[in-house]
Amino acid sequence: MTPPKDSTMDPLVRLDGVHVRHRARSGGLLRRDSVHALTDVGLEVRRGEILGLVGESGCGKSTLARVVTGLQRPTEGRVSFRGRDLWTMSGAERRTGFGAAVGVVFQDASTALNPRLPVRRILRDPLDVHDRGTRAEREERVEELLDLVGLPGHTLQALPGQLSGGQRQRVAIARALALEPELIVADEPTSALDVSVRAQILNLLVDLRARLGLGMVFISHDVQTVRHLADRVAVLYLGRVVEEGGASEVLSASRHPYTEALLSATPSLLERPERIVLHGPVPSATNPPSGCPFRTRCWKADDACATAFPAAAEGPGGHRWHCVHPRESGVPREATSAK
Repeated sequence: MTPPKDSTMDPLVRLDGVHVRHRARSGGLLRRDSVHALTDVGLEVRRGEILGLVGESGCGKSTLARVVTGLQRPTEGRVSFRGRDLWTMSGAERRTGFGAAVGVVFQDASTALNPRLPVRRILRDPLDVHDRGTRAEREERVEELLDLVGLPGHTLQALPGQLSGGQRQRVAIARALALEPELIVADEPTSALDVSVRAQILNLLVDLRARLGLGMVFISHDVQTVRHLADRVAVLYLGRVVEEGGASEVLSASRHPYTEALLSATPSLLERPERIVLHGPVPSATNPPSGCPFRTRCWKADDACATAFPAAAEGPGGHRWHCVHPRESGVPREATSAK
C-alpha cells in the first residue's frame, strides 16, 4: 500500500519559468527597451522554512518578492499557490485566499506605515478589510499582535513618527501577521536600521518562525545574515537564479563563481577567504549578454559560456547551480580566487 503523501512538503508557492520584463523609454521618444528584471526563474517556497534570496543591488530580488506576493504579475510563466495557478483565480479569491495567507514586511517601515494613523489603526486595518470577527475580537487581536512582537501596550496610541526605527519595524511585522499568514516575505527588513537594532529584529523573526510555524522568504544582500537565518538559499544575478540549495551547501560549498565572489566580499570571523575582485563590464538588464549573464565579469569565462545559459547541475541535497566551470567539490575557496 502506498503511504499517504505528506502535504507539508508541498510548496506553498511555486514559480515555473517566470519572466518579468518592463518597458523603459530610452534613446528617443519613440524607442522603448525591455528591462529583463527576471528571466526563467523556477523556485519553490515551502511551508515552515526560511528561503534566503541573496544578490547585489539590481539583481531582481525585490521583483521576485513582488511576484511571490502577487503584487507583480509575471510577463511569462506560472505562479502556483497550493498547486493552483494564482493568476487564473478571480480577484476576490486572490484577495481572500492568497492575500490572507501571505504577509509582507517592507524594507523601510518609516515609508511603509501611514504616518497619520496610530498604531492601533494600522494593526486593525487588515482585520477590517478582511472583515475578521467582531469589533471587540479585532481589538483583542490588535493587542495580541503588539504582545507578539514585544511592544508595550501604550504603543497603540502612538503615531509611527513617535517611534524608533526598531519599534516601527516591529509594528510592520505585527501588521504582516494580523491575518495569521502561512508565509512572510521580508524584503531587506533590517537594512534601514542601526546595527544595534538589527540583531533584535532578526531574533524576533526567528522566534516568530519557531512559535507560529511560519514560512519566510528573507531577502538580503548580506550573506552572513542569510547564513544565520535561512534553511535554503537562492543566489540571483541579473534576474536569474544561478545557484540554490540548502544554506550549508550553498554558503559553505558554493559551486558558482558569483556565489564565491559574494562570499569573499562578506566579512566573517569564521572564514577569511581571499577577496575576489571582479573585473569587466557590468551587464545591462536591457541588453543582457548571451549565455551566462555573469560571463562578462567571470575569471573563468570562455567561449562555451557565451553559447547558452548553462543547464542546472545538481549535487547532494538538492544543491543546484548553473555554470560551465563550477568550483570543484571539496576544493577550498581560497584556492579559487580570480586571477
